[in-house]
This record gives sequence, structure tokens and C-alpha cells, in this order.
Amino acid sequence: MNLGKNMNLQFKKPSKETQMAMSKVASGEDNQDYHSLAEEKLASITNHRYAKLVNSGNSAILAAMNSIDGAILIPDQGAWNGFKQIANFLNKDLITVKTNKGLIDLDELNESIILSSEEYIIDLDDENNKSALFLTSFAAYTAEQDMKAICDFAHKNNILVVEDASGAIGDYENRLANGNYSDIIIGSTGSPKIVNVEDGGFITANNDGFFEKSRLLLKTNKASNITACGIYNELDFAKDNLKKTVDACLYLKEAIEEKTSFNVFHKDKRGINVIIEIDDPKSLSYKLRQEFVLDSHGMITKCPNYNRLKEKAVALEIKNLDIGCLSQDNLDEIIKALKCFDD
Repeated sequence: MNLGKNMNLQFKKPSKETQMAMSKVASGEDNQDYHSLAEEKLASITNHRYAKLVNSGNSAILAAMNSIDGAILIPDQGAWNGFKQIANFLNKDLITVKTNKGLIDLDELNESIILSSEEYIIDLDDENNKSALFLTSFAAYTAEQDMKAICDFAHKNNILVVEDASGAIGDYENRLANGNYSDIIIGSTGSPKIVNVEDGGFITANNDGFFEKSRLLLKTNKASNITACGIYNELDFAKDNLKKTVDACLYLKEAIEEKTSFNVFHKDKRGINVIIEIDDPKSLSYKLRQEFVLDSHGMITKCPNYNRLKEKAVALEIKNLDIGCLSQDNLDEIIKALKCFDD
């Protein structure tokens, strides 16, 4: 079956302007140091005073987590498995918070905080030993977290919030990746992210003490000037990239619910992928991979998967698609393909 023959799907790439700018730095035609320029732009976009560029998203997590003195809280699903791996590497106390399919539930968060304080894992009264909640802006990339409510609640309990905004930097609604809420914002700029330069990452904060605690890590894992140039340029396209991806996902969520028998997780929430509930995710994911081919890259994730949802499901990674592919014709072809596999 070749249902996708009418689709022109391409894996996300940096903009042509960004590619040209990075090429000039790589060739030596442009010798400007882009680190401070990119960091200033990042700080402005995130409403934070300070920003640093690193060579990957995991380096940003490592630097952020290293700067936390207390325990690390993470969602039970829908986040990034690097949170757990790096917490274990740093020998941090790790607390898993039960969620509503990836979305932070304040009652469950409160219960985790209370239990951990009773067990002396979290000290709610020690200003110098704060614990931190690490989470992603979009749970499983598919559902927007209520960052304001989460941060208000966490701060009342002397808990810091570290937001992985890899999928939400430049939020046009200013609800995500907003330093007025989150204490630290981290992110990856590798492929296929909203700020997409194929490698690199960042960390921003209002408190430069976080950077001082991880000064050696930040220096060791500093991004190259080519990457810094890419980030500086690609940030200009972040808001538009995010909005087009979110709009495409909202369109797909509504159409899949209306035109097929599939259930969509968090169908009314903003996100940059679409996760479909299915009894046989192995079969559906295999079939869809044959249809949706992105010049040797993929856009299908089989669940259960900690980074997505611990449910029987298949994720359509719309975030992996180049913005030019998000036409209504292509989206309708994706829906048409799903209808053919709708048992």
C-alpha cells in the first residue's frame, strides 16, 4: 500500500537563512563571536536575565541539575528519560510524581512533596537546600502544562521549577518558556526542535548563582561558534515555527476524532505531536512507518514510552516535519491514511 504517495514530507531543517549564516562562520567568512548575541536574544525571549549556550540539551540538563542542592522531582511519564539518567549520575535523590497522562496534577505533586518531607528527602524550610521539579513544557510533546499554576504551587512549597522548553521556545501565547514562571529554562536545539540547528542547547535563569555552581560544566560543554550563530539566527523563526506546528496538531486532533474511531490523548490541548490510543500499537506503527517516510527519518513513535505516554498508543511526531510540509493538503493526506487503517 502506498497511501502517502501524494504527500511531500520532509524532515525538519534549519531555515535557509540560518544555514547560510552558519556556513559563513564555518568557512571563516564571518568571524563574529555569536555567543553573547545569542545569549542576549535567548534571555530576552525567555524573560530571564542570564543565558548560556551549551553543546546539547543533555548538557543543559546536567548543568541545571548540578546546580540544585536538594532532591529532583520528575513526572512519571511524558517527560525526558535524560532527567532520570542524569539525576542518577549525579547521585541525586529522585522523586517520581504521578501525573494525568503526563500532565502535572497539583494534588499528586502536593502528596509527593508531603511524603518526601516526612521522609526527610525534601526540606521545605531550608532556603539553601531547595529541591526542583524538572518537567517538559508539553507533556509527551502533546499537551501544554499549566506552567503558571505549577510554578505558583511549587514556589509556595519552596520548590524550584526547571522547564525543558525544547518544544516550546518562543511561545506566541507567552505561557511556556516564560522566565516569569520557571526558575530555570533549558532546551535542546538539535534536530528536530523548534530552534533547529542540528546540535546545541541552552540554559537561562534570573539567578546567576545557578551558573556559578556549574561554571566548569558550562565551560567544558560550551557550544561552538557555528552553533551559536545558528541559534542566534533560528530564534527569529521560533514563534512562527511553533505556531504552525501547534495549529497543524490541533487540526489533526480534531479531524482524527471526527473522521475516525481513534481516540486522541489530550485532544483539546496545545502540543507539537498527536498521540492516538490503539490496542495494537506495534501493527499500526509499522504500517504508518511504511507510509510516512521523511527522507530516511521517521515521524512515528510506538508507545508505551516514558518520553511519550505509558499507554498503548502511537505518536505522530508532527514536530519532526519541516514547516513547509504542514499544508492542509498534507495534513488531509495523513488523515486519509489513518482512515484506511481504522479497524
